[in-house]
Amino acid sequence: MKKLILVAAAALLTLSASAQKFAHVNSQELILLMPEADQARATMAASQKEANDTYQSMIDEFNSKLSQYQANEKTWTAAIKESKEKELTEIQQRIQEFQQNIQTELSQQQNTLMAPIQQKASEAVNRLAREGGYIYVFDITSLIYIDPSQSTDLTPAARKALGIPDGRTLETLQQELQAQAQAQGR
Repeated sequence: MKKLILVAAAALLTLSASAQKFAHVNSQELILLMPEADQARATMAASQKEANDTYQSMIDEFNSKLSQYQANEKTWTAAIKESKEKELTEIQQRIQEFQQNIQTELSQQQNTLMAPIQQKASEAVNRLAREGGYIYVFDITSLIYIDPSQSTDLTPAARKALGIPDGRTLETLQQELQAQAQAQGR
């Protein structure tokens, strides 16, 4: 009798294991291609441009004062020379502080802009998983191997739910970004 119960329990476990539904999704693709990500990239590009412009104006100020110092140092008194050297050192320190601070601020801004996008993608995948009765949804960006015959790809359904156009791919996004960079470089 115990053997019969063990065999029945093993059979039930085998049946329940095979009835489990698994899915996978490419979260990186979803997040990068979402329309909201385009706006976040535009905001980040504007912030980066402003930071670069500010940095360049600081460098220009330093170079101008350095040129002035180099041209006139032989004619200045020791007090003037010392004052100008101190001024150059202060400008260098401001430039270094700016570089450190702006990198932190830009990183924080990117995290702030991307958080709701990541949340929206996650919510869409979770909703699709619940509706489809999936027990696990794996992110293929962090998997070494996945057997597509035993797992459903939720990426196409998630793309649709998130409003990502059919023809938009990571490759077309890269082409768009390169075109934008070339247009700005002119």
